[in-house]
Amino acid sequence: MASRSELSDFLASVERRAFRQAQYAVRDEEAALDIVQDAMLKLAEKYSGRPAEELPLLFQRILQNAIRDWFRRSKVRSMWTTLLSAFGVGEDGEEFDPLETLESADESKHEPDPRTHLERSQVLALIEREIERLPARQREAFLMRYWEEMDIAETAAAMGCSEGSVKTHCSRATHTLAAALRAKGITL
Repeated sequence: MASRSELSDFLASVERRAFRQAQYAVRDEEAALDIVQDAMLKLAEKYSGRPAEELPLLFQRILQNAIRDWFRRSKVRSMWTTLLSAFGVGEDGEEFDPLETLESADESKHEPDPRTHLERSQVLALIEREIERLPARQREAFLMRYWEEMDIAETAAAMGCSEGSVKTHCSRATHTLAAALRAKGITL
């Protein structure tokens, strides 16, 4: 059973990343704040009695469900909905987290090279469009495995499917993305 301080520490450690994930998904800052807040409250209310090691997987599942619920509500209201994210590889071949490229106005003062920033943002925009085109289950599996760095078992549990399905969805998503980006002259 997670103690009150363990739960509080866990929520503090994931709040920024969860907000950025929700913000990428719904493209609305206020909605993203609401989604993350609702997910945190649900975790605290319903699952605070669980062991601390179960909290990350439970929270990820709750957050994904909250995002899906937002899309369902938006669809009913006939709003344009998309679930997207991005991934990337830096100039030196090392992977980087594109969520870290989102900066506030005062952080952007530290950007060393505007040209690099422009090129990176253009590539990220292109990648986001390609990720949008993926089927929903492929996109979800791809983001959990490669962006959230969840293993196959965790991803399968979060998605409510078999490990084989996760592998299939990820493989198809990766091949589709690679082919689409190669066709546009981008090699990762």
